[in-house]
Amino acid sequence: MQRRDFLTLPSVAGVALAAPKMDGLPQYRVQSSYKAAAMPGMPGPYPGQVVNVHAAKSIDPAADTVDPVVVAEMMKQGMLALTGEKDYRAAWRRFIDPKDIVGIKLNCSGAPKICSHPVVVAEIAKQLIATGVPAKNITCYERFQDQVDSAKYPKYLPEGVNVWAASSTRDAINGYDPRTYVEVDFFGEDDTRSNLVRPIAERFTKIINVPNMKDHGAAGVTGCLKNIAYGSFHNVARSHRFEKTNTFSFIGTLASVEPLRSRTVLQIMDGLKAVWHGGPFLHADKFKFYPARMMFGTDPVAMDRLLTDVIEDKRKAEGAISVFNRSMDYVKKADFRKDPNTNNFVREPGHIEFAGGLGLGVFDKAKIKLKEISL
Repeated sequence: MQRRDFLTLPSVAGVALAAPKMDGLPQYRVQSSYKAAAMPGMPGPYPGQVVNVHAAKSIDPAADTVDPVVVAEMMKQGMLALTGEKDYRAAWRRFIDPKDIVGIKLNCSGAPKICSHPVVVAEIAKQLIATGVPAKNITCYERFQDQVDSAKYPKYLPEGVNVWAASSTRDAINGYDPRTYVEVDFFGEDDTRSNLVRPIAERFTKIINVPNMKDHGAAGVTGCLKNIAYGSFHNVARSHRFEKTNTFSFIGTLASVEPLRSRTVLQIMDGLKAVWHGGPFLHADKFKFYPARMMFGTDPVAMDRLLTDVIEDKRKAEGAISVFNRSMDYVKKADFRKDPNTNNFVREPGHIEFAGGLGLGVFDKAKIKLKEISL
């Protein structure tokens, strides 16, 4: 199903999401009874603003180990710089109230080799607790149980913090809300619905998104947008088939669904370790690198726009083709897991600009205000 004029994504709450005019886009139907907040969490109170904190001692590339003390300071400085507050607890309270039920969106699709680092996630939980949020009201969540288990988060987290996965097996649907979904037919597949993770609809009042810095075989890069979108819905891999991927429009569409958009109030990108090819997985050690940085903001589009430069610069330095390369000459010409000049799909890094057109953030780099801190 396609529309060739102006795409709207109506919800039953009566809110229409407008996308840029593009030919050949799928037709999405958004089912949600939730109304948008007066100020949705994305792009939130700091549109077009990103804080980048770099600390060379945050991670030891030789041992692949993270220093918790350095990470704690990176996080405090990032939150202070983003908000302008003088006390890190006051900075956190700009987004999270002690009465909130907080979901921390993990990225475990490449775990255990590459994921939201347990030290980073644990420090988020510690600072939330210091702010007054009870540990029992904090839940680290992801879609698949086996991926979460492989990262061993409970070993690092403060006592009482929960870890939860929506699916014990890949086809389990009990962890998803049957009343909130996006319906779209991409390739004539039997199941055309993607349902929202249940606690986002039923329990969480605030969500903190913790993506990694990675390239992606379909989306070009995977950062804030893809993690909160594909990572919060069921049945999303159906958007890829043969050389075609619908990530261009599907990522932003999913991220725009209420209450996900309104409740996702903070983006903390874990860039201590990153992947420049083969993402979202780490197929070979030669594809990892160590930016030793974290980014902070409320605008997922602005952060992902800057992430694209990080990945592109690294790929160029390694002699790899651009994530913007759309030539079929490079699609499936060799083993994508080994050859950085092979694509599995025609990649769609344009999903970031598309999401900007949906109002999720600022894409124009000239309008993005970047504050850089070195520790």
